Amino acid sequence: MLENADLGKLFIRLTLGGLLLFHGIAKLLNGVGFIEAELASHGLPTILAYGVYVGEIIAPLMVILGYQTRIGALLIIFNMLFAIILVHGNELLSLGRSGGWALELQGFFLFTAVALIFLGPGRYKLKS
Repeated sequence: MLENADLGKLFIRLTLGGLLLFHGIAKLLNGVGFIEAELASHGLPTILAYGVYVGEIIAPLMVILGYQTRIGALLIIFNMLFAIILVHGNELLSLGRSGGWALELQGFFLFTAVALIFLGPGRYKLKS
């Protein structure tokens, strides 16, 4: 019989990693020019834009596979904090068109990654 808590952790990992991975794939296909422009507008080196590949491809894969899950979750947290500060800072206290928090997607990624740091990967993972 499957352990319910471990199965729940697996679903959290698959959801967080799977949904964020789509964003990383989009950046692989379309480039990071938008992020470079945001970094430059804040006086930061544009080379940092390539860190998005770590935060949105490598880290989600780590989380999905359960390999060094807490490190992967920490990378996602850093990625989301950069995204919120650089791109979405003006929306922090705003509501979206449907009435929800304007940053609910970024908040989901950020706070689910925080939860994974506390919960760990659960039983169903790659050995690390």
